Amino acid sequence: MVTMASQSPAPVRRIAVLTSGGDAQGMNAAVRAVVRASIRFGAEVFGIHNGYQGAVDGGDQIRQLHWNDVSGIQHRGGTVIGTARCAAFRERDGRRVAARNLASRGIDRLVVIGGDGSLSGADQLSREWPELLAELVASQEISPETATAHPRLQIAGLVGSIDNDMVGTDMTIGADSALHRIVEAIDAISSTAASHQRTFVIEVMGRRCGYLALAAAIAGGCDFALIPEAPPGDGWQDEMCDSLRRARSLGRRDSIVLVAEGARDASGTPITADQVRAELEARLGEQARVTILGHVQRGGTPSAFDRSMATMMGYDAASALLSARPEDGAQLIGVHRNRVRRTPLMRSVSDNRAIAAHLDAGDSAQALKGRGESYAQLFALLRRLSHPRPTTDAVRRRIAIVHDGGLAPGMNAAVRAAVRLGRDRGHDMLGIEGGFAGLYAGRVRDLSLADVDGWTSLGGAELGTRRNRIDEDQMYAVARAIEDHHIDGLILVGGIAGYQTIHRLAAERTRFPSLAIPIVCVPATIDNNLPGTELSIGSDTALNTIVESIDRIKQSAMAANRCFVIETMGRHCGYLALMSAMSTGAEQVYFPEEGITLTQLATDVERMRARFTTGRSLFLVVRAEGADEYYTTDAISRVFEAEGGPLFDVREVVLGHVQQGGNPSPFDRVLATRLAAGAVDILSSALSDGGSDAVMIGLERGALTTHPISDLPALIDPATHRPRDQWWVGLTSVARDLAEPPTATTGSTQIS
Repeated sequence: MVTMASQSPAPVRRIAVLTSGGDAQGMNAAVRAVVRASIRFGAEVFGIHNGYQGAVDGGDQIRQLHWNDVSGIQHRGGTVIGTARCAAFRERDGRRVAARNLASRGIDRLVVIGGDGSLSGADQLSREWPELLAELVASQEISPETATAHPRLQIAGLVGSIDNDMVGTDMTIGADSALHRIVEAIDAISSTAASHQRTFVIEVMGRRCGYLALAAAIAGGCDFALIPEAPPGDGWQDEMCDSLRRARSLGRRDSIVLVAEGARDASGTPITADQVRAELEARLGEQARVTILGHVQRGGTPSAFDRSMATMMGYDAASALLSARPEDGAQLIGVHRNRVRRTPLMRSVSDNRAIAAHLDAGDSAQALKGRGESYAQLFALLRRLSHPRPTTDAVRRRIAIVHDGGLAPGMNAAVRAAVRLGRDRGHDMLGIEGGFAGLYAGRVRDLSLADVDGWTSLGGAELGTRRNRIDEDQMYAVARAIEDHHIDGLILVGGIAGYQTIHRLAAERTRFPSLAIPIVCVPATIDNNLPGTELSIGSDTALNTIVESIDRIKQSAMAANRCFVIETMGRHCGYLALMSAMSTGAEQVYFPEEGITLTQLATDVERMRARFTTGRSLFLVVRAEGADEYYTTDAISRVFEAEGGPLFDVREVVLGHVQQGGNPSPFDRVLATRLAAGAVDILSSALSDGGSDAVMIGLERGALTTHPISDLPALIDPATHRPRDQWWVGLTSVARDLAEPPTATTGSTQIS
């Protein structure tokens, strides 16, 4: 539990942070969180530069870090404290020197951000610590008092790895950003491949884990992927070429095959990109080209997800170390089902090495199982998408897809997946153009695989969308249209307005029997304000757009003393505002769930005055559009401008509909595909069993779940139309604790 303490201060505790191994986007956000959270909790914090090499070298490689030392680093790739390989630390003598350098500075808590080897090294140092200190006392390199004061070294590990190759966390720092780079490359390559009717083979990183290849293949709409955990058997070349031929027969001009760098066949023989290229050219009789993305995958600005995830984990790492009990062992700080989770470090390392052993032994089934259920589900989903084979013995039914509500990037990806997987189930798939108004206007057409080819990467909504409020006459028209077009099942991809429409349709089944068909609502809105799901299609893309915009705004503000008040979308939900504020290091965030008071504005004015008086040049405020009826973005800006005087000026920025635009992020593409697949499976089962339920599908705690549409009124607040339960609100304290340093007035936050 975190509480505010005003009593006499506890003895000063010292914590250090280092980054080791390969760099990964988001490491800087984690470093910032560790430093600021440690200071917030009343500890002194040190940065160890250049990884374990810095711990061995000592001297100015171990330097105290203060609040402002980590300002403005979240948007930077790599790691500001550096990383390096250290041969000396692998030897006991090197670890002995490192222990001396840490203990002599009073450091007995260490946050390590790195991969499997880096975390194992930290655990080994922790286990050897008592013996190493005894040796250092015996050699008079440290005093007995120092050894007594620091009898153990507490460790917290954060996984920094673009490969997403560690058991104990659903995502590793850097993986989402690397996926952004890969998918951007796939999108660019797809356009030139289609122009020349050419096949491209793209090699991505992933020596022991195929996550990047797997997720990128789904997000990029690729035809085939080869990953370490699923080595293909004899004849895989034929299977690959058959998949590409089927795509060509449907009118597709381009083909893309992804190869993880650690891909092997069933006999353990490596599969290279050049080998795949040669097989394609020989068997298909067309040109193929190889692109090896290499270290470009490690570069660039970290994604919004990597920033927010790393911030949450860094905050919890500081909390875990400063509240650790003597019996607590080294902890891995990860995320599991959208929540921060602590796991015994060596258990995660051991489980991870077991997967490597399975791969070396050729036991792909156990290796795939070791990655977890969601990984196996993604692999199965990719195979379904890559190998559509329409079922001929199933009952042929007609499933329609309709949008309702505002645009959300990823809508097209959901439609494409639904069409491919629905036809794989033997169904006729229909597209309704222009929402429910298009349904009763007769704008209903068959959707073939060729019709939706290439939709995965497209922003907007190719079927069109609009917000519809159906009156009595329109209700009859909708019911009649469903009957006339022989629609057996319906998939709605949209927001709260669409959910409300489906709720009303379901309630009218007694009067209109044609409405008694199975219906699945798929959540798609940038606002992330829908019940039955923790994340909705489009919200990740919008968040990345906001974060990129704020990064640019911050750059422009460095030349003058300026406060920026930035307005985000969200209607009555503050998700975009809070998460973007945490991802960009904003000093204040206003959102509807908290509201705005005059007292708060007055406090913020004083904070601004103090900040600009001490020489800082920027104060960043993020405001959700529905934060307050009266304290609008313009009103707040005017108050700040009036109070700023000569110290600072104020600019307001309303991001507007730019947040709804752009190509969907990799996360939104994968989420849309997963939800659409779930919707098709639900409808197929209902149509087979004669069911007619109307449900909302969503992602909760990392798993696909459903709720009856009849539960809608109970799950949302009637005044704001936002969910009554919103998981992300609990992150408010993290964002606020890291925004401004503690003062004599506020005090430090103590861990109990």
